[in-house]
Amino acid sequence: MIELIEKIEGEAKLDFSFANGKIDFVDIEFMTARNIENILRGKSPLDALVINPRVCGICGHAHLIATVKALEDCYDNVEISNKAQIIRELTLTFELIQNHFKWFYLTMRPLFGEKQEVLKATYPTQLMAKAIAVFGGQYPHTSYAIVGGVVCDVTEIDLIKVKHYIEETINFFEKNLVEADTKDFLVCDNVDKVLKKNGDLPDILKEIKKKKYLQHGKSYDRFIAFGENSYFTKGKSHKTITSHNLSLEHVKEYSNPNSLAKNVMYKDKYYEVGPLSRAMINKIPLVKDAHRRFGDNIFSRIIARVCEIPQLLNHSKELLEQLDLSEPSYIEPSIDISHISGYGESAVEAARGSLIHKVNIENGVITNYEIITPTQWNLGNGTKENLGISQKAMIGLQDVKTAELVFKTFDVCSVCTTH
Repeated sequence: MIELIEKIEGEAKLDFSFANGKIDFVDIEFMTARNIENILRGKSPLDALVINPRVCGICGHAHLIATVKALEDCYDNVEISNKAQIIRELTLTFELIQNHFKWFYLTMRPLFGEKQEVLKATYPTQLMAKAIAVFGGQYPHTSYAIVGGVVCDVTEIDLIKVKHYIEETINFFEKNLVEADTKDFLVCDNVDKVLKKNGDLPDILKEIKKKKYLQHGKSYDRFIAFGENSYFTKGKSHKTITSHNLSLEHVKEYSNPNSLAKNVMYKDKYYEVGPLSRAMINKIPLVKDAHRRFGDNIFSRIIARVCEIPQLLNHSKELLEQLDLSEPSYIEPSIDISHISGYGESAVEAARGSLIHKVNIENGVITNYEIITPTQWNLGNGTKENLGISQKAMIGLQDVKTAELVFKTFDVCSVCTTH
């Protein structure tokens, strides 16, 4: 049975096989490709700062930051001011927050019969877009981050604007997502306390329990995150055992004969990426409690993603306090990139999970570029003997509609995936 999954970024085709009334395999196909990696070959490395944000209209900022970090990694040494580092982290943080609101109200909420609430996403996403624009200019396809720093030079008035946007977004969260003080929500370590609250998040979580979906969406219980900053920690977790010893050299892509999206594994194993993975590695109390009770299911994924919104909003306030406007925004590298030969790699945490960029440069020209996206991690199209993350999460379900719900909790993006 073939199902075309829409109302995601792009489209995906799922071919379901049933045995004894239950799904026993799902073939995942992404049908179109944009060939960004091929477009980059033969180009100046600086062209990548303009091209790569256009990989995706949702995660353009994540691609920009991953690109500039990969290019900087090609140098022996590039000095970046603390000011520039903070500004880059702030804009990426705002993009994550914006994406989380979009996913919740445009993808998840309608699946639970609340289609009239999709417009709720507009206000907080506009606030975060404005916050990004203060630093990065046009959005979503800004190229303000360059090798050596950023091209913006913000003022105290700009920071006042950004603080206002953050506070307004916090107010929206407290009035709509969970009717509670975010400071209390951040330290909450008990799912039952959330379920007693009013709000759009508790409504969905209660519905999941009511419909007896708590066993739906379980996969390998393996999590990984490669992006690191002042909030996120890289590492991998399996059945609550966490390790922080990771290397990108063990990340491998594999061609898939049935899809234009390549599979990606770490040491030949599929790992889940995204908010649930980050929460497990960062040991967020509320998410750990949900996972302890229900495992890596749809309940845990939803609560982990929404829980990340106030975490990041609070952290962005702390970052703003650390910002020293007297520092330089840009420090010119000692060598022009047109004379560089080398290899660079980077990893950042995008909304959906770890985003990896790898670049080879010879005499100032890109000879090879690889982009490994979060959807490749979560939606790897494995075999019956070695299922991908989302494939395993759908096995055993009795109908396609429920499988679509499980599939969308991973936040599908075919545009990024078939790059």
